Amino acid sequence: MTKLLLMVAALSLVSSGAYAKTIANPPTDAQLQAFYAACIHVAPEATVLCKCKKDAAPKLIDAEFMDVVIASIKGKPLAAKYYDAYNNYIARSNQICKPSYM
Repeated sequence: MTKLLLMVAALSLVSSGAYAKTIANPPTDAQLQAFYAACIHVAPEATVLCKCKKDAAPKLIDAEFMDVVIASIKGKPLAAKYYDAYNNYIARSNQICKPSYM
């Protein structure tokens, strides 16, 4: 938990422009729709956040990792080998999609 908090703090110091990289194999439209559907299913009141994260995903993760993210949203336990990458994705997408009141 401490590691995650430190990572979030460190990432907050980096400008969001650093995340504007090109992903070689971005998530497909079908994956993006599946992501949005899963997100809305677990958080029906979070339409704006789910849409933002769906729109940010192609800038942050590839198609292969999108499958991991969708499975996690649907409740599948995250394999240990994905912990760091998943935490990084969550921190980066939260930074991009942070609510205006924060």
